[in-house]
Amino acid sequence: MIVVVGIGADGMAGLGESARTELRRATVVYGGPRQLALLDDTVTADRRPWPSPLRPALTGLLGDSDTDVHVLGSGDPMLHGIGTTLTSMFGAERVRVIPTVSSVTLACARLGWPAHDTEVIRVTAAAPVTAVRRGGRAIVLSRDESTPVALARLLTGAGRGASELSVLENLGGPAERRIDGTAAQWASDPPAEIAALNVVAVRYLPDQRASTIAPDDAFDHDGQLTKQMMRAVTLAALAPRPGELLWDVGAGSGSIGIEWCRAGSGCRAVAFERDPVRSARIGANAAGFGVDVTVRGAAPEALTDAPDPDVIFIGGGLTVRGVLEHCLQRLRPGGRLVANAVTAESEVVLVQQHSLHGGVLRRFQHYTGEPVGSFTGWRPALPVTQWAVTR
Repeated sequence: MIVVVGIGADGMAGLGESARTELRRATVVYGGPRQLALLDDTVTADRRPWPSPLRPALTGLLGDSDTDVHVLGSGDPMLHGIGTTLTSMFGAERVRVIPTVSSVTLACARLGWPAHDTEVIRVTAAAPVTAVRRGGRAIVLSRDESTPVALARLLTGAGRGASELSVLENLGGPAERRIDGTAAQWASDPPAEIAALNVVAVRYLPDQRASTIAPDDAFDHDGQLTKQMMRAVTLAALAPRPGELLWDVGAGSGSIGIEWCRAGSGCRAVAFERDPVRSARIGANAAGFGVDVTVRGAAPEALTDAPDPDVIFIGGGLTVRGVLEHCLQRLRPGGRLVANAVTAESEVVLVQQHSLHGGVLRRFQHYTGEPVGSFTGWRPALPVTQWAVTR
């Protein structure tokens, strides 16, 4: 059995009796240097810091032991912690977790925020840009002392300098401290000497949250944009599932890949765009929404060494030799491909592919009311042909 004990910044004093008993009977305790340093003299076990990289070493360290193995985690080990890693590797039946109060729970208690209405964002192994939001509240689990200021500058650059930030250091320990400010303040005048062990509580302002498809003016674009109504029906066809990877081929402004990432937990996208100006724009748009979009060059060349996708959207390049063929070859079994066409030449390609591979062929047309003198008339948008297929 692998026994995982969560420990807070208050050390042994914050542990319950079951956790203390486990640590006192242990012969070896694995953990990070900071957690191991919190143990007192009542724990006589050999203290072994984790090697780096961690995950490849875990099977050898823990997987073959005939006796109980003890592991120290931070706070609640099942909240983005070592407990989740170990249960995924060895199975829940081999892992016993004894949690203590998490830093998220402590932060919400200090702020008076309801935990169930507060998003938790982990940037310990991700870029701070993934903590940018368009509204709401979040507890950001920092990588180190640089995270709060980096996030403040990103929020300010995204037009959210009014966002309210609180750095909560060493929660639950004797050195606990809170620093309050706004993103704009910290972007120009960062607070000094932030502790490495911290979380950042953020109230994102202005609050522009929308659970629906974002309006067109939320994206910087040069006209190469899948419009809001078409994005809605395209996302319905793409049908995002948590954790899936999308290829957005001929990405333009990146709107489909960005909506994909917004739609499902852990959804990621790779955008392929041959125009360098548009590529830079995709990156800026993704940063403004705080989503994980990797930008690559032109298809089909840039498709070769990209990770295999679960789902593919083709919004441009259907008539480029090799693009559609390469996409169909790389799509995982059971994966979905959706392609939109507005030109007659691209539409011919989709009709042919439908004849060869089946799937669903649709055509969309929508109109907007616009002034005609003192009256109102209907102005049609370009019709869009869509082919959707499951491999």
